[in-house]
Amino acid sequence: MPGPLWMTASTLTSDKVTLAPLTQDHAPDLAEAADDGTLHRLWYTAVPAPDRVPAEIDRRLTLQEAGSMVPFAILDPQGRAVGMTTYMNIDHGNRRVEIGSTWYRKSVQRTGINTACKLMMLRHAFEDRDAIAVEFRTHRLNRQSRAAIERLGAQLDGILRAHMIMPDGSLRDSAVYSITAADWPAVRANLEFMTQR
Repeated sequence: MPGPLWMTASTLTSDKVTLAPLTQDHAPDLAEAADDGTLHRLWYTAVPAPDRVPAEIDRRLTLQEAGSMVPFAILDPQGRAVGMTTYMNIDHGNRRVEIGSTWYRKSVQRTGINTACKLMMLRHAFEDRDAIAVEFRTHRLNRQSRAAIERLGAQLDGILRAHMIMPDGSLRDSAVYSITAADWPAVRANLEFMTQR
């Protein structure tokens, strides 16, 4: 990729969670995490089956080499990988990025880890990398994901009709949300309040 990369790999930490650059060393924990709640069987998500985790890590690392993704393993306070997330669809020239391809093992969902991860990723994007906007996209019918995105303070930009082909061959309408640099101070205050509860 020509020119300097605006968003690059780094480790982000808080007292609740660490986002570490994704490697194949995380594969055993992530295979176990994918099997917790059989997340890979949910038709509206793209969580890899446990035996496909190494291939999914390779896919994300290939996209990182191309400059379009920065993938992370989500580590709990004990250092165990409990999910994955990424900066993706990175527009280096316009300082715009999507946070996505995120999933967590079922046993850590609704524990505050997602909010802590998003606060760290948004803070890094807006405060360390001077992002203009951060996007979130999810299946139009994934009510749980849409509610989580809305709780972050992101605004619905619209629905991309027939946007993606899902693993089962169905077409996904994507709900697109964003947080802009102007939105960030209020969103940050709300997320900091949420993580302290």
